[in-house]
Amino acid sequence: MSADLEREHPAPPVSEEIHMPGPTALPVICAAGIALAIIGTTLGLVISIVGAILVVVTVVLWIRDTRRDIDELPPEHATH
Repeated sequence: MSADLEREHPAPPVSEEIHMPGPTALPVICAAGIALAIIGTTLGLVISIVGAILVVVTVVLWIRDTRRDIDELPPEHATH
């Protein structure tokens, strides 16, 4: 039975690289922006606006970085 499983799901070649995204602070900054936007609902509109701007900017940067990382992948790693 284990021989059947090995044929159905072959292991990737040894030389194949595994892509890992680089380290980034964007998720933490985005979370801080969300927290500011929520806290601003009780403390003041200015804090909410600053938090919302921070969220929008970090999400745009995060998406841009992710798209750049995906574009740098080799063609055989295309999404299905």
